[in-house]
Amino acid sequence: MKTLLIAIAFLLPLAALAESPIVSAARSQIGVTTSYDPSYVSLDYPGGDVPEHCGVCTDVIVRALRKAINLDLQKALHEDMKANFSAYPKIWKLKRPDKSIDHRRVPNLRRYFKRKGYSLPVKSGTTQYLPGDLVTCTVPPHLPHIMVVSDKKTAKGIPLVIHNIGSGTKEEDRLTDFKITGHYRVK
Repeated sequence: MKTLLIAIAFLLPLAALAESPIVSAARSQIGVTTSYDPSYVSLDYPGGDVPEHCGVCTDVIVRALRKAINLDLQKALHEDMKANFSAYPKIWKLKRPDKSIDHRRVPNLRRYFKRKGYSLPVKSGTTQYLPGDLVTCTVPPHLPHIMVVSDKKTAKGIPLVIHNIGSGTKEEDRLTDFKITGHYRVK
């Protein structure tokens, strides 16, 4: 038993060093997704995507979760919206779900993640954010945004984020730049 405990204690730090598959999948978009384009595009379903060289913040998340954990947010969110349309925001005055755009909207992702039990409390400080967590925020004056928490940190220990905020997918020190509105850990 003692040998087993020593082996586990030795392996735990190694496991902590392993890169999160969500971080790895988000990071793989850096240099590939080089522009920001919020245009409406009619997408294939399921598995639809805008051209890989462009997209918005939500496209980073959609692509990362597809690649890392085989979660197709387009399909999953669309099915949940079809069954529970009244539970989703009415910001766009839609009468029914739209499988080409609903998963590309931060307020819809926030609601979906909360409905699926992925929500964590938003607290002050940055120590609660782990690699692969998703964080939503508001970019002034009122634009919703979503980012992946990186496994890299600043010299002060603040996690970097991977996101597309206007010029393609980048890994940057922006976690504390905006008011955080949501914290999610997809299981």
